[in-house]
Amino acid sequence: MTAAVVGTAAHVGASSANKSAQANANAQATQQQLADQDAQIAALQAQQAQQAQIAAAPAAPAAPAVDPVTAQLTNLASLHAAGILSDEEFAAAKAKALGL
Repeated sequence: MTAAVVGTAAHVGASSANKSAQANANAQATQQQLADQDAQIAALQAQQAQQAQIAAAPAAPAAPAVDPVTAQLTNLASLHAAGILSDEEFAAAKAKALGL
């Protein structure tokens, strides 16, 4: 009967050691998962901060609107100054652009 008690005690001890080892493995896996989640959260927070910085950056000012008639007159004046248009051609094109 002593052998049976010793064998049972050895079995219970081994079973307890296996359970303890499994509990340690589960605890380590849980800690690793928490560490991974913390790393993911930190990465997402950094990404959000970067996106907020980009969104807060001032936009480039819009180019002022250019009136098409003014642009055409400026172009005609450049052509006239370069000698491409004569005085008469410039005057006629200017009158046409102004609707006269």
